[in-house]
Order: sequence, then structure tokens, then C-alpha cells
Amino acid sequence: MDLLEFNSAPTDRLRPELAACCDVPRWVDAILAKRPYADVAALTAVADQALRELDDNEVDRALRAHPRIGDRPQGASTEAAWSRKEQSGVDPESRQALAEGNRQYEDRFGRVFLICATGLSAAQMLNSLKERLTHDDATEAAVVHEELRKIALLRLAKVVTA
Repeated sequence: MDLLEFNSAPTDRLRPELAACCDVPRWVDAILAKRPYADVAALTAVADQALRELDDNEVDRALRAHPRIGDRPQGASTEAAWSRKEQSGVDPESRQALAEGNRQYEDRFGRVFLICATGLSAAQMLNSLKERLTHDDATEAAVVHEELRKIALLRLAKVVTA
């Protein structure tokens, strides 16, 4: 949809679209509360700032909506379609290595490995996963928050076009 439509659409129509970008009600509410936006840059700035303000519980909530890297998300939801496209660089032989890395990551950090996969090859994702396994908890929490921010902003750009 274009910005004019975004600015005028009923809240109940936009809420699921925004939640598909980042499933955190406070983030969705922050974006909706500032409508109308003069341009996409203003919308992006509000969305970005609200993402930077997410607390650990909100990041964890958002992570629950993301599939494991290498898994083929099932279903016809917006999130599943976006995840399939975002992970298009994962070839079948890399899936097993990513699955093992995911298990190690989840054992180490207790959450799904999240990376902004758009434009990355499977090898790049696997290298990042291996590097991130060496992080301490605080460093990794900051990286996860940043990856979530990048994904949400890319998805928002798919919802609202200039």
C-alpha cells in the first residue's frame, strides 16, 4: 500500500500488517499513534525509534514469530512468505549445518538464532552463527535486538511503499 492508504486505513486493518513486521503490540501502537505521516522517511524514523526502545521481553516476544534459519516456514501467512523469501539463500545441503548450529545456539542462549538473512548466502549466515556462539549473553542480546530492528524495518518497507 502507499503512504496515503497507510495513513487513512482503519487501525484494525493495519495492526496485523505491522505485527507481521514485528510482533510487539507497543511497537505497533507507537506507529499507529503517530499517523498521519508526511512521508515514508518520517514513518521509518518513528518505527526505528520504537524498535530501539524494545525491552528484553518484547524482543523475546518478537522472536517467537520468527522461524529458525534454514527451516522452510509453512503456511500462507505474510510472515511465512517473507521468511521464505528472506531465506532464499539457504540451499538444501546447508540446511543440516544450520539446523545443528541452531540447536547449539538455542542450547547456549535459550532462543532462536535471528539474523537479517536478506541478501546473505547460507555460508554467510552459518559463519555469523558460529561467531555469535562465542558472544557473552549481553553482547548477543544487543546483536539480536539489532537484527530484529533491521528485519522489522525491511518488512515495514514491504508494507508501505513510497
